Amino acid sequence: MDKALVEARAAADRGEVPVGAVIVAPDGHVVAQAGNRTRELNDPTAHAEILALRAACAAAGSERLPDHDLYVTLEPCAMCAAALAAARIRRIYYGAADPKSGGVAHGARVFTHSQAHHVPEVYDGIGGREATALLKEFFAARR
Repeated sequence: MDKALVEARAAADRGEVPVGAVIVAPDGHVVAQAGNRTRELNDPTAHAEILALRAACAAAGSERLPDHDLYVTLEPCAMCAAALAAARIRRIYYGAADPKSGGVAHGARVFTHSQAHHVPEVYDGIGGREATALLKEFFAARR
């Protein structure tokens, strides 16, 4: 989660919502990491999780990552949760809860639907205090 927080801080420095994601291979090494780039790329799908998924799948030469784990600083939205299910991510560890736009424990709760192709193990609150503080600072500075 420390590496995901580094990515989140870098996203904030770029003026992006501070969310960072890291994908870890079965042997424990980081295969992809990214921060939000929606504004930079003019792409509403350029969330940290999606960018990390694209890089990890490219590195693996597969659209599926069944033994990989994702560390992300904010609860994935519905779009990202659906992509993580499609990629067959093994575990998701997230920091801050997102009652407004989350798609795992809040809102759409993607993994509870029968249409979810895969249900990963989910662990919340990992580095949550620091991730929440980073988000609050970012948005407070813009108000």
